[in-house]
Amino acid sequence: MAVPKRKMSRSNTRSRRANWKATVVATVACPQCKSPKLPHAACSVCGTYNGRQVLEV
Repeated sequence: MAVPKRKMSRSNTRSRRANWKATVVATVACPQCKSPKLPHAACSVCGTYNGRQVLEV
């Protein structure tokens, strides 16, 4: 297992940790009911995907 040879400074540690960010979940508007939904997935409100009814809601 790799072990650091020297102690990492505070500025290097904090600049490395600054890149750990949470990303916003991308949503698109459903073309049928205009509610937000995940892209490339069926709408959970109206049950349509690609212009077709695929879920019974």
